[in-house]
Amino acid sequence: MSEISLNGGEISILKTIGLSGMMAGAQLADRMDEMEGAEFLDTLAGLIAMDYIISNKVSIRTIDAVKTASFRVNPAFARELKEALYPSRQKADSGRRRRRS
Repeated sequence: MSEISLNGGEISILKTIGLSGMMAGAQLADRMDEMEGAEFLDTLAGLIAMDYIISNKVSIRTIDAVKTASFRVNPAFARELKEALYPSRQKADSGRRRRRS
């Protein structure tokens, strides 16, 4: 299993979408208004290209395209993305495992 490395923009988008469920593109665009439009589109396109995010639309090149699409985190990467988003939880949980008798 490879370790996923994310930058700040990718982390913001993934946390906004959440690791389970689906989010409408209009809602995502509204919540990511602090990010510049071009940066937001580039980061979102990168996450889709890496297959970390799944979209119901193929071409996401404009904000209008984002607003008419819906997005969700790829369940195949959910565990690895959770570990990348919250690295301190992984370290804290490692000592809390129950022993089998």
